[in-house]
Amino acid sequence: MEIQTCGKPIDSLLEKVLCMNILSSDYFKELYRLKTYHEVIDEIYNQVDHVEPWMTGNCRGPSTAFCLLYKFFTMKLTVKQMHGLLKHPDSPYIRAIGFLYLRYAADPKTLWSWFEPYIKDEEEFSPGSSGRMTTMGVYVRDLLLGQQCGPNACFFDSSWIGT
Repeated sequence: MEIQTCGKPIDSLLEKVLCMNILSSDYFKELYRLKTYHEVIDEIYNQVDHVEPWMTGNCRGPSTAFCLLYKFFTMKLTVKQMHGLLKHPDSPYIRAIGFLYLRYAADPKTLWSWFEPYIKDEEEFSPGSSGRMTTMGVYVRDLLLGQQCGPNACFFDSSWIGT
């Protein structure tokens, strides 16, 4: 069963400039060779070291993480696959991309049921390229309540949290 989405087309889930840069990037074009969920997970494990939208440094292209996130958008993940991402033991970046997928693509009414078990998750990682550490629980709370996801994310009324 596919995850219940917010109903927006894939190309409107991310801000327009980021989306255009992902679709035109050589790295994203290379991802066409990845046909399965497990191949994408392996690519995340081997290539992702932060989950910011843009690469760092002088080259301001889309990050590896967001190219792989977009690849997942094209695959329309199932509930079983999402549970596999969120509970993945090998890399916090695999988990973080799962949470990003939900934050951007899932029906806002379902977010709390997905995120609530992870609100106090103590796994430490560095979501940004600065190396600053945080816990997965703090990251998940920031995705739910913060504005990091950009203007085109599936925003929602937070009054439903805890219901």
